[in-house]
Amino acid sequence: MQQNSSKRGLSRRAFVVGTAGLAGAALAGCTNTAEQADLAAPATISPYARMYGPAPDEQFPLPAVNLNEVPEKYLRRQVDYETTETVGTVIVDTKNFYLYLVQENGKAMRYGVGIGREGFEWSGRARIAWKRAWPKWTPPNDMIARQPELEPYSAANGGMEPGLENPLGARALYIFQGTRDTLYRLHGTSEVWSIGKAVSSGCVRLLNQDIIDLYDRVPIGSRILVT
Repeated sequence: MQQNSSKRGLSRRAFVVGTAGLAGAALAGCTNTAEQADLAAPATISPYARMYGPAPDEQFPLPAVNLNEVPEKYLRRQVDYETTETVGTVIVDTKNFYLYLVQENGKAMRYGVGIGREGFEWSGRARIAWKRAWPKWTPPNDMIARQPELEPYSAANGGMEPGLENPLGARALYIFQGTRDTLYRLHGTSEVWSIGKAVSSGCVRLLNQDIIDLYDRVPIGSRILVT
């Protein structure tokens, strides 16, 4: 009787130990599965990835913007913006490297910009007289005087053909006061690093994806204020 009792006790202990071992193995298995799931989880995608992704359907296909080269504060977004300017007015804040498109209900679409020498030389009120997709570039005479190597792109030589290397980028908006060309331009750039900075030449440059967005929102005749 004692022998049978000992056997039953041993069996019960073996069952308990075995069950505990299985439970531990199951728990270990769950832990490993969770860890593997964490490892398999996709990396966080920037909300700007699609906004600044490639544009293969453009006349000259655009590559995606390297978002590591642009401080996030200069990426396009809608912001609260109180102003007495009418809806549809473009406002260039040269000191803070922002361009605002005034919208309804105290909002504005804000874009980061780079400001060149010509961008600092003019301020005031004017209008967007015309705009072009993939424009030619003709450097003004005073720029050619500073940089004689630009002579091949002078007006007399027909300017620079459009393309990814053209300083005006994917779009350009031309600013006039009355019938006078101010020589002030809002234009695209592939020099991503220049956004949020004062650069050596040019007017007001936006990322190519941003100038395309602005171009589509702003009709000819729109008001512009440069401060």
